[in-house]
Amino acid sequence: MSTELLLATSVFIIMGLVLAAVFILTRYLGPSNKDNEQKNTVYESGVTNPVGTTNLRFSIKFYLVAILFVIFDVEIIFMFPWAVNIRELGFLGLAEMFMFMALLFAGLIYIYKKKALSWD
Repeated sequence: MSTELLLATSVFIIMGLVLAAVFILTRYLGPSNKDNEQKNTVYESGVTNPVGTTNLRFSIKFYLVAILFVIFDVEIIFMFPWAVNIRELGFLGLAEMFMFMALLFAGLIYIYKKKALSWD
């Protein structure tokens, strides 16, 4: 093992131990947690008084918009590698991406015609 690798590993381990010691010391030397009534109250999703029914019905439109967002967000994931390697892919890669975009655009038109994007 080279001395540079040994030195780097030693520094990494020492820094990890120092950081762990700092965390432990600040836990004991830092300010103490004082419980009060406000800290012990239930807080859930912005509702400060969670008394009542828990069967709140959300409109299906929220879920539909979320699913559509995920679907069209995944297509961006497929576009990143293409954008990075566009010069190496050449004309065939460009044609494939145009076909992919046309398919996505056809899906968007289908969703629009089914009125999935209308909120009424």
